[in-house]
Amino acid sequence: MTEGANMTDGRSRVPMVVLLLASAIGVSAMPGRSQAQAGDVQPVSVQMGVRIPMRDGVNLAATIFAPQDQRTPLPVILHFTPYIASRFSARALWFARRGYVVAAVDVRGRGNSEGKHRPFVDDGRDGHDVVEWLARQPWANGKVAMIGGSYTGWDQWSTIKEFPPHLATIVPAISTYPGTEGIPKNRNIFLLYTMHWLNTVSGVSEGPSFDDDFLRGKWYEMYRRHLPFRTLDSVAGNPGTEFQTMVKHPAVDGYWDAMNPTTEDYARIDRPVLTITGHYDADQTGAMLHYRRHLRYAAAKVREKHYLVIGPWDHSGSQRSKRENAGLVFGPASLIDNNELHKQWYDWTMKDGPRPDFLQKRVAYYVMGTEQWKYADSLEAIPTTRVKLYLDSPSTGANDLYSSGILGTKPPSRSASDRYVYDPLDTRPGEFEMEQGREYDSYNIMGTNAKSQRYATSASRFGNGLIYHSEPFPAATELTAYLKLVTWISMDVPDTDFMVTVHEVMPDGTSIQLTDDALRARYRESPRQEKLVSPGEVTRYEFNEFWFFSRQIAKGSRLRLVFWSPNSIYFEKNYNAGGVVAAESGKDARTAHVTLHHDSRYQSYLEIPVVATAGKY
Repeated sequence: MTEGANMTDGRSRVPMVVLLLASAIGVSAMPGRSQAQAGDVQPVSVQMGVRIPMRDGVNLAATIFAPQDQRTPLPVILHFTPYIASRFSARALWFARRGYVVAAVDVRGRGNSEGKHRPFVDDGRDGHDVVEWLARQPWANGKVAMIGGSYTGWDQWSTIKEFPPHLATIVPAISTYPGTEGIPKNRNIFLLYTMHWLNTVSGVSEGPSFDDDFLRGKWYEMYRRHLPFRTLDSVAGNPGTEFQTMVKHPAVDGYWDAMNPTTEDYARIDRPVLTITGHYDADQTGAMLHYRRHLRYAAAKVREKHYLVIGPWDHSGSQRSKRENAGLVFGPASLIDNNELHKQWYDWTMKDGPRPDFLQKRVAYYVMGTEQWKYADSLEAIPTTRVKLYLDSPSTGANDLYSSGILGTKPPSRSASDRYVYDPLDTRPGEFEMEQGREYDSYNIMGTNAKSQRYATSASRFGNGLIYHSEPFPAATELTAYLKLVTWISMDVPDTDFMVTVHEVMPDGTSIQLTDDALRARYRESPRQEKLVSPGEVTRYEFNEFWFFSRQIAKGSRLRLVFWSPNSIYFEKNYNAGGVVAAESGKDARTAHVTLHHDSRYQSYLEIPVVATAGKY
């Protein structure tokens, strides 16, 4: 495209806004150079106000970035976002300077796009139409890729399940899996953070910006007054969102199924995929669920085209890597050039370039502690030995941080059990969280030493949980992959919630959270079908949706397991009554007396993945 040219959306011509960016970044403009030359950084032209028609007549708004001196049709990179396309401008310019056309498009009802935004509902069909419209333009060569993280990672999966013929590849980073993991709920337990997120994406422009103290104050108001969770939108001052619709679907059902690929969709998806997430990414479980389901159902030759990168990053760091995450500092190897990795991937999948050097095998994972990257052909190919650590306790029980239960390699030989009490009307845990401030924010659930310690301190101080410690590791030992916890529990209420966190406690007392999981008792057998608990009955609970992590446990460190019923300002409160949880309030509250069994008949255990080459535990 030559300077001063017009681009067309097929309906009208809009003058180009020409940005002579080369001089701004210290690179001389060289009109005679070929676009194909490696390392070229080119001036860029931008067209704003482009209208893309959907099949129902609604027009979405786009900004198109392209090399100013474009001479041939090029591949297009699509960023499809509810967060206002202008946020993506810096990255769009980066890729356009390096030989790609980039389209930043507001989803329906957001920014300058027409229609009404319904989170997770219309994006797949609209994404299909946007991809196909872009592919038909004279400046496009028919190949379209997608880019983005979080919601814009999810909407890549939502788009690809509609199978637009010209979608060449997707790179979903930190993608949520609505209805199961991430926003708005994990394991059928809603997050109060959901309302903050809905505030952000309500209306056509950016929602109101509230500071952390204001948000926590609203959550604490819900908590202190024992209000039903379904009133959260009114308390937050924004009842005009999709919140009420979401709350009416506490289980995984057809409403949520429509937002994600089906088993048949995963089996049909045959385009190259690069999944990116982090050990501390708040949506890691969603990203990994998409990844694991695609690999489970896709053909072998398709699985070979799906690559995975897991670094020591949090939610934002998985798109712009940084050495410090969740209060921890990692080695220089933890930093990767995210844009460059994307570009090399697009060059490989759409321009016949070489495979990115960083992707030595199909799985790249960072080992915290050794501060290095490792590679495997699949998650299953990581050489681990599954070791069971059995829950046990001395006669004093497992209710105290300093006189805790045991995680041992031998099954318990005596009859024993541990007990705790969860009173939904006890507001001391929420007051404690308010004192701790944002450091305790449970949306980014991984944490620093201070936050890791507080989980155990809270369970110990308020009596609503149990604590277990392993023996010190005799040698530095790498743990990589997923944990599994099996517990046998009885209680005197028909329902409650459980949460478990696992930490490394180093010889100097520093504790680092490694992973966690949660489960609502009524959904212990299936997230789709509730089954209330028979009071007094000993029931098996399997926690098998922990976060993936990789860390070398230091010699002399111990593992700490904290098991409790969450009584928190950050989660939908379960009042234990067995009714519709979102409708329950303080008047429905029932105190739960929970017994965790561990004896020769009911063996409760934590299963850990010890890397075979890293030592023996």
